[in-house]
Amino acid sequence: MNVMRDLVGVEFPLFAFSHCRDVVAAVSRAGGFGVLGGSTFTPESLDVELRWIDDHVDGKPYGVDLLVPTTQLGAPGETMAELAKAIPDEHRSFVVSLLERHGVPVPPQSQAPDLPPATSPAVAEQLMDVAFEHPIRLIANALGIAPDWMIERARAAGVPVAALVGAKEHALRQVEAGVDVIVAQGTEAGGHCGEVSTLVIVPEVVRAVSEVRDVPVLAAGGIMTGAQMAGCMAMGAAGAWTGSVWLATTESEVPDAFRQKMVAAGSRDTIRSKARTGKPSRQLRSAWHDAWEGVDSPGSLPMPLMSMLSTPAFAQIERAAEAGSTGAQELLSYWVGQGVGLVDKVRSAEQVVHEFMTDFALATERLDAFSS
Repeated sequence: MNVMRDLVGVEFPLFAFSHCRDVVAAVSRAGGFGVLGGSTFTPESLDVELRWIDDHVDGKPYGVDLLVPTTQLGAPGETMAELAKAIPDEHRSFVVSLLERHGVPVPPQSQAPDLPPATSPAVAEQLMDVAFEHPIRLIANALGIAPDWMIERARAAGVPVAALVGAKEHALRQVEAGVDVIVAQGTEAGGHCGEVSTLVIVPEVVRAVSEVRDVPVLAAGGIMTGAQMAGCMAMGAAGAWTGSVWLATTESEVPDAFRQKMVAAGSRDTIRSKARTGKPSRQLRSAWHDAWEGVDSPGSLPMPLMSMLSTPAFAQIERAAEAGSTGAQELLSYWVGQGVGLVDKVRSAEQVVHEFMTDFALATERLDAFSS
């Protein structure tokens, strides 16, 4: 029985997290399940993205992933402009010096927008309201325990709630909170991740959750092939939640210079660092991380201050890298998992889905051969 087909309408339980609407739509059209990372948008821009997906997904199911924290830095309602005042001058100077050493133009010293940060509960709720105005089939929370108001809002809309976890204890708390799907994410994953490997956390979470109630578990972390997906499902997962593999597609949001760095990278070329968001997240290691871990570094700031410092800097880095600056290419990075070592070329998102399906079928045939 395809549990995820019954729950969200997907035929092949390959879930593709992406910040790019083109990837989301292409994956869903090809038989997988695209999930748009919605926390980088304003409520207005998220509505534009979801309208586009509605028009290009051919009626196939898709979902939205948000960051809905249980706590936040600063007072409720505090704006980004107000928060920005808490960034120390030494951190600003460190970024300026780092960019100048690599020949990257320094971003203008503009004021942060007079809006609450995207990770605040107030903005998350606005983004959620927008998401539920569209025919989404899943909503996910990627940071912390899904709050009661999120689950209640999803229940009213008839949309299942997923939650990402990096430890068995977190999974049990999410199940107690009432989520419908658990994404057990190993440390191999790109982005914010824990410290336990996928090979361990998937069966550990499957076993722990099954003793409480029947909640499907999706495997995440370093999954780049259909064979890996089949292996995780052999351990009890109901499907795979993937992210990094879609960055190396022609449709993805990253600059081509980064795609080429992915192709050239090995599995040991990533780092779990606070130097991008203020929380440990796995990225492709670059001169940016070497500097922030050096003896002269002022140290990372908490979320969202570190993101407010790094985001405009990386916008400049990406533009300069695309223009051919070797210094910028040394700094260029993005969130990517250890599975980057399995990326050998750039493909279309549709091609990746088809390769997953073929590889999955071959892997299951090999498993069947052992029992025949």
